[in-house]
Amino acid sequence: MKGLGTTFAAFGLAICAVAYSHAQQIGTTDLLRGLAAPSRWLIHSGDYTSKRHSPLTQITPENVARLTPLWTFEAGLGFGRGAKFEATPLAIDGTLYLTGLLNHAWAIDGRTGKVIWHYERDLPPATRVCCGMVNRGFAVFGDRLFMTTLDAHVVALDRKTGTPIWDVAMIDYQLGYSATAAPLVVKNKLIVGMAGGELATRGFLDAYSPETGKRIWRFNTIPAPGEPGGDTWPAGHYERGGGPTWITGSYDPELNLLYWGVGNPNPDFYGGNRPGDNLYTASVVALDPDTGRLRWHFQYTPHDEHDWDSNQIQVLADLTIGGRARKTLVTANRNGFFYVLDRTNGAFIQARPYVTTTWAKEVDAKGRPIELPGQRPTPQGTRTCPDLAGGSSFTSPSFDPARRLFFVSARETCQDFIAHAPGKYELGDYVMGGGTRNRGGTGALRAIDPVTLERKWEVPYGGPSYSGVLSTASGLVFAGDHGSTLMAVKSDTGQMLWSHRLPGTFWGAPSTVMVDGRQLVLMPAGQTLTAFALGSPKTPGTR
Repeated sequence: MKGLGTTFAAFGLAICAVAYSHAQQIGTTDLLRGLAAPSRWLIHSGDYTSKRHSPLTQITPENVARLTPLWTFEAGLGFGRGAKFEATPLAIDGTLYLTGLLNHAWAIDGRTGKVIWHYERDLPPATRVCCGMVNRGFAVFGDRLFMTTLDAHVVALDRKTGTPIWDVAMIDYQLGYSATAAPLVVKNKLIVGMAGGELATRGFLDAYSPETGKRIWRFNTIPAPGEPGGDTWPAGHYERGGGPTWITGSYDPELNLLYWGVGNPNPDFYGGNRPGDNLYTASVVALDPDTGRLRWHFQYTPHDEHDWDSNQIQVLADLTIGGRARKTLVTANRNGFFYVLDRTNGAFIQARPYVTTTWAKEVDAKGRPIELPGQRPTPQGTRTCPDLAGGSSFTSPSFDPARRLFFVSARETCQDFIAHAPGKYELGDYVMGGGTRNRGGTGALRAIDPVTLERKWEVPYGGPSYSGVLSTASGLVFAGDHGSTLMAVKSDTGQMLWSHRLPGTFWGAPSTVMVDGRQLVLMPAGQTLTAFALGSPKTPGTR
């Protein structure tokens, strides 16, 4: 390990001056423009709306069969099956910025895939992380990059060199906290989530100064007694109630509202020691980014006992529903329901299952699920659909506003859920309150109309996939199946147009950007990042 230092490939120093364009710093206006600049991907989900829909049109349904690999970057960090890229690389004028497992990060030449600089940060001993030693990406502002670390720190790096500028602790990692989410910069504030819901921790969302690293505000996702929502918990439980915030949120600059998904309550599968709805777990919260104050919330799964985090990407879409123009928040939730909310005030509009759900078939007029009997976890085990990873987990969906279609890698899964009362435990202990067994299922890439809630088409997978999705204005959808095959399908019909097998399982999402006049499609798989571009018309496709 190299501590807080930065390591460089020897050739990287030689090409630094050529590969970079640093005259333009990244400011608030750049972030507000989203994907308007073809050579830039500045936010984890592409823009503040989290649509992951690109305006690029060089690659089309007519020529996508000519898509071929241009280069492949491989991290080479070992770690077996646990080695996985979950990050979406940021792209700035020909340079890509990527984070990986074990607190590694790189700047990569987007033309060649060659490393420009490599950053590596020591991981303290006895770091406890629930679900993989991963990182989901950078945020950028000014001439700096920002990432979270597995020991619950936030780090600012010089974009040109990868040199650390400041490093601050969010909280003591020895209490069971970690961080894996890509930060989000909103109005000169660096918004950062934490992880650790499987340990007896109290979730929060922080805002820091990008300049100094000073914390500006903190919103606790588990309210204390006397605070709004505090009465949904028993006395003495709020400090260990869970509610992690490990997926990047969305932002509406017109409403000045920050939307962030909140994870599971703790213990995960046993709710006998935490009666009540357990706010704000399994919810989306809308915060004032200036102060961190709660403006509204919506709880998808009250008193969750299936580990159905609501750490899904919250997509912002303007839709006409019932003849009325609505500013909506749309999400394919882990609990198996597809929701449409009013993002101005959190009012429920409509919902319907988008995968098989045996625990509930419908919701009431306020969006609360009408649960079916006999579907809560038991000591003997209860077979329930979907499984603990849900109809969709952390991987990104996509929304095409012109075609009014929402695309998601849907998981058709079931599992036996087992509940056991935990014994005595302390803050920061790993506490699940049970477990699962007999997991299995299939999956599909699905297109859903968020106005009618109808499924328009699907591309079946042989198994459940964790791949995210990308759509483009040219009428393409890119996604990966359960078996390491990246595919391009027609947005309107789901017709398969192209596919390519990659070396590794998908845990991240495709993205696209222009580099030197060529549209690249970038896809992480295992420990590799592959860039695809159109080949010569004489080059055979890879179907």
